[in-house]
Amino acid sequence: MFDSRCIRPQCYCEPQMPQVTTTETGVPIQGPSATLIYDDWYPALRTDVLRGGRLATAMLLGIPLVLGRRKDGRVFAMRDSCPHRGIPLSVGWFDGERVTCRYHGWEFEPCSGQCAVIPSLSSHDHLDATKIYATAYPCEERDGHAWVYVPSAGSGRVAEGAIPRAVPELKKFGPRYRTAFLKADLPCNVDHGIIGLMDPAHGPFVHQAWWWRSRASIREKTKKFEPIPEGFRMSAHAPSGNSAPYKLLGVYGQPVETTIDFVLPNRRTEMIRCGEKWFSSLTTVTPVTASTCRIDVVAAWNVFYHVPFVTPVAKFFGAKFVRQDQVTMMQQAEGLKHNPSLMLIDDADKPAKWYFALKQARLEAASRDSQVSEARPGAPRHPMDGPVELHWRS
Repeated sequence: MFDSRCIRPQCYCEPQMPQVTTTETGVPIQGPSATLIYDDWYPALRTDVLRGGRLATAMLLGIPLVLGRRKDGRVFAMRDSCPHRGIPLSVGWFDGERVTCRYHGWEFEPCSGQCAVIPSLSSHDHLDATKIYATAYPCEERDGHAWVYVPSAGSGRVAEGAIPRAVPELKKFGPRYRTAFLKADLPCNVDHGIIGLMDPAHGPFVHQAWWWRSRASIREKTKKFEPIPEGFRMSAHAPSGNSAPYKLLGVYGQPVETTIDFVLPNRRTEMIRCGEKWFSSLTTVTPVTASTCRIDVVAAWNVFYHVPFVTPVAKFFGAKFVRQDQVTMMQQAEGLKHNPSLMLIDDADKPAKWYFALKQARLEAASRDSQVSEARPGAPRHPMDGPVELHWRS
């Protein structure tokens, strides 16, 4: 069992270092300054905006990006900066094959970043333009998102086949399904966004609604958790009976079972099965900058597949649900401006403690590996020794 006295929460909205208190000791523990996780995939934007030679901009981990889609259909992501004079490449042109800088007309192949043309070079110049590269990042399309692999600072271009992590993808359990997508910007850093995402106790208060929960619906819960690589799993269980959407699945007359995974750096996957019927969602909390983040939710399902208007109805209620989280995080951000003392309590906050420990272990492992060689990251230690049962009321 992981001892919460060792918790060192890492990222807070302000650069000061707040005091974090555990109820076990009552002794303040100093939290280190904000740190972001590199060498992993993050969703930059929805690919439906990448049409007709259009360039789009995004921000990931404080890095300005320009994204587009080549004529062959492949998506790309480049740092939104020309290596010549730093003007954003997004204000230039894209013909489906090359990105052209608006300032001096330098042309770049966008997937590799390799420079192809420097118009100002004369017959007297000996500079080989093809040896110059703009910064380009590995970029792949999954579930309507452009996922970008962000290497650690100063690591340079990522060689083909050198990426140790698979591109995230929503799990699906059949060929026929409907999908929906939601997003919300949060005025807090990624740590506060993530521990809010996995917090099991806020539902009856933040998500009060006739179609979800009320304070009167609070009851004691017991859930089993188990370690998985770089994360943890709420083991397969019958979903909460005090949540109206889960009750709807009872019409199928089959037992309902749900499994929830969290995996670094920012991914929560929920899979609900009811016989041959299923619902799957992937929620990410992505650092936009060191002090802001964004929630993206993509879902797929075959439940109520033939019911008219099920997708717009699901999006309507889903948007309200996400908006409630967004408003709460905005209100919390007001309090965090004043650098308050914070605490993590017992079982209800245990997933947050695991997250901070997993993150710290990953950062330490990456630091050790970078000092030894350019090899792939080693496996970080895990804060869970094995399965554990947690109890809380919600």
